Amino acid sequence: GGVSAICSPPLSAVSQDDAKRAESEEHTTFVVLGASGDLAKKKTFPALFSLFCEGRLPRNFTIVGYARTELSFDDFWERLSPGLSKVGAFFCDKGTLSVRLRGMSHICLFPDKFRERCTYFCGQYGSPDDAARLDKLLQDKHEAKFARANRMYYLALPPTQFADAVRAFKPLAWSQKGWNRVIVEKPFGHDLPSSDKLASELMAVLEEKETYRIDHYLGKEMVLDLIPLRFGNVAFTPIWSNHYIDSLRITFKENIGTEGRGGYFDKVGIIRDVMQNHLLQMLTLVAMERPASLLDEDIRDEKVKVLKQIGPIKTEHVVLGQYTRSEDGKTPGYKDDPGVPADSQCPTFATLVMFINNERWAGVPFIMKAGKALEERMAEVRIQLKDVPGGLFGELARNEFVIKVQPNEAVYMKIYGKQPGLSNEVEQTELDLSLHDRFDIDRLPDAYERLILDCVNGDKRNFVRTDELREAWRIFTPMLHTIDGLAGGDAMPVTIHTYPFGSRGPPDSDALVQHFGYKQTTGYTWKPKKKGGAGNE
Repeated sequence: GGVSAICSPPLSAVSQDDAKRAESEEHTTFVVLGASGDLAKKKTFPALFSLFCEGRLPRNFTIVGYARTELSFDDFWERLSPGLSKVGAFFCDKGTLSVRLRGMSHICLFPDKFRERCTYFCGQYGSPDDAARLDKLLQDKHEAKFARANRMYYLALPPTQFADAVRAFKPLAWSQKGWNRVIVEKPFGHDLPSSDKLASELMAVLEEKETYRIDHYLGKEMVLDLIPLRFGNVAFTPIWSNHYIDSLRITFKENIGTEGRGGYFDKVGIIRDVMQNHLLQMLTLVAMERPASLLDEDIRDEKVKVLKQIGPIKTEHVVLGQYTRSEDGKTPGYKDDPGVPADSQCPTFATLVMFINNERWAGVPFIMKAGKALEERMAEVRIQLKDVPGGLFGELARNEFVIKVQPNEAVYMKIYGKQPGLSNEVEQTELDLSLHDRFDIDRLPDAYERLILDCVNGDKRNFVRTDELREAWRIFTPMLHTIDGLAGGDAMPVTIHTYPFGSRGPPDSDALVQHFGYKQTTGYTWKPKKKGGAGNE
């Protein structure tokens, strides 16, 4: 007596008897390679746990943490637990799977139920023997009684180990009675030749339909909203071209530095880390033509068309920077980070301009800006329209359509209206759709949750195709080789400007965007209506 259980059904459940019967006859195994690493602990397993709490994972599933480290399952779970605690606390507060004891607080069952579905396997990533051992374990212990058995491999590994892993697992640990899918983490190479080599090695073993290259920005809520915003609202159709748009900015800012990761970051830099992938993916969604359908290949075809119409970035259209100590001297600079060479020329900041050579976008500068150690944390797409002709109300700031990706997810348009009351003056304001203000949202899913769920469902629209990846590297590689000193010949060197920690970046960045016609708005700042809810980074 006094004990009650509250359990929410899977949100994906359907009422048809045949669907239920098919699900009961099917098992799905998630194998996370690199399970003892930071990515698995901080992103992959928390995402799987959240999907479990939401009832979004298949009814019959097993999660295998696969790594080279010799660990007992208890030790492995102890490493995972801190990363799961925040997710567990949220869902347990909702009371969707808990027991309540008389006179006591509820006891959350989510972690224990999830733990029962997990196991740990120690093996080498490129070992055929270990792949065969895993296959036998899965068949004998988890899949034997099911008519269908699916396997999803998540490669939370360095790129140098991708090819060895798939060469070992494809012939020896592939399911013979269901689908097999492989999620591949970035970086996908460091330039066009290395990317081509990696793609060639993977595609020699995998089929394109089995390969899911993950770019987590494609799973962010406001990036997912770009296609519905563009093609679900006729109001935007006439203005979405060079007839009304003067410039388009895609911005990514972090208010922290490398924080001990300088040794790794120095081999990558801000362009490879953020711009060649995350920001360029956002650009394709903003600029692409209407797809024939919402099927994954139709959407990715249109994205590739956009990339093919962009020429290599010119070095004169680039401003690079590297942060130094803050102006008060309290926060260290980039070269103060252990592992960063004293003579490092690695950019922690970049602004660049590119153009799309087609009828819709001819002459419109697409401006990307990204940096660490800046004055705020944010990511957004900002579309600035042309000046109002005629000057009826004098010189007005330009209308802007803004998609706030993080934090405080929102879509708003900066417009003018009359000041209320007896005044005849006009005032800048906005039409505002703030997600946490307009919708009843407790929590936005992490991008990894959405993308893992897409992989389970076989939906590839938010993953990067091989030809898409190649076109992205084609655009950036000549400029990156110039920065790296690999261009040779008469290539013009690129200056690395300095900027203090906590600033807007080097002044030359503002000069570059102004040169291409962008007009900075002053005296007005959009403010979120609420604190912003529980958005994810």
